[in-house]
Amino acid sequence: MGLTQALLRVGAARPHVMIVSVPGGTAVRLAAVAELRRRGWPAALSPADADVLLVAGAVPKDLDDPVEEVWRAVPAPRARMQAASPDEVAAVLDRAGSLAGDLSRQRAALPVPRDPPDEGEGPQAGGGPAGMQMPGGTDMPGGMDMADEMGMAGGMDMAGGMGMAGGLPVASRGEDRDGLKLDQLHVPLGPFLPDWPAGLVVRVTLQGDVIQHATAGFLGVTGAGRSYWYEPWLRAAAGDGADADEAARRRLASHLDSLGRFLAVAGWDLAAATARRLRDESLAGAPAATLEPAIRNFARRVGRSRVLAWATRGLGVLTPGEAVAAGVGGPALRAGGDVCARYRQWCAEVAEAAAVLAGRSPTDPGMLEGPRGPLAGQSAPSAGLVAVLPGLLAGAEFAAARLIIASLDPDADELAPAGVGAAHGG
Repeated sequence: MGLTQALLRVGAARPHVMIVSVPGGTAVRLAAVAELRRRGWPAALSPADADVLLVAGAVPKDLDDPVEEVWRAVPAPRARMQAASPDEVAAVLDRAGSLAGDLSRQRAALPVPRDPPDEGEGPQAGGGPAGMQMPGGTDMPGGMDMADEMGMAGGMDMAGGMGMAGGLPVASRGEDRDGLKLDQLHVPLGPFLPDWPAGLVVRVTLQGDVIQHATAGFLGVTGAGRSYWYEPWLRAAAGDGADADEAARRRLASHLDSLGRFLAVAGWDLAAATARRLRDESLAGAPAATLEPAIRNFARRVGRSRVLAWATRGLGVLTPGEAVAAGVGGPALRAGGDVCARYRQWCAEVAEAAAVLAGRSPTDPGMLEGPRGPLAGQSAPSAGLVAVLPGLLAGAEFAAARLIIASLDPDADELAPAGVGAAHGG
């Protein structure tokens, strides 16, 4: 017992933390990432690697089951905590470390073993044949976790009427572009994946490794259009006055946040970490004279990367006409092209925003539009980004799907609750 307790305490001193961000939890997510960096605690990229599950924000009802599914996939010893505001993050992580290192509490939290089913009863409810459990366990041969690999969550429809055989999902049949009947596989992505827009669920139909059809929509929309990134503009619209410096910093930080997600998905971890550090420095009020040259150098390095351009050129082409028709604005509209054009547009705009902040540009920061486009009009900018997603994904290889999604990075918090459950199909 003494050795077990000692090992628990060693592990709890530097636990791996998986942050599950829900709509409305952007500020909490940012505070949690900054606190993890300050403590030197590593971020877990999957439930299997996590010691602590930190839920960032208040969980909307339609995300209860997906959060529970992620929690069931976290192995013991473990701790689950929730922070409803940025001010709670430090104390919540302190309690998580204490819980993860407490042997008696970990043992008390272990599930009670169940007797095996009698012979002939078949698999238990929610289970499958030996070697595999469907959501509720999601254990597969070789240690692969379907919830980790595909972002599946309990209670989510696997789309398209995919059949089940002995508890196992099977492919259906559909016509290929050559007129041949080929297997189709229906795969849900989200709502919780690393560097994934909070609450986004994308369902794709695959033939081989090519996406034939896709739908996209948000779960858990509760923000009534109160996006963290748009707060300065929302206050100005309400007549509370706008701080030009804060507006410029918020726009800059939002683009850096999107770039950080995109670069992490692309596998350029060092550049992603730099984007996040600069984002946090911008939000913390770092002197513009120091921030501007660092951001300019970062944007130049990423924008000129030949490897990244080679890997993303030709993916997810969005023409200006399609963008306007769908209500897309901001960088995605101005880029007017593929994934490569969109991340380069972000690079150009972070350099521009940093120059404005440093007073090296004559543009009035108060006149800058919001990060994803102007809020004026019938729909939020991110509604257009979600609307074009199915068309951009159709015909793309599955491996490119996350790059295409990350190059748009829609924000659920721009949408009003009436948009809950709305899905766009291609």
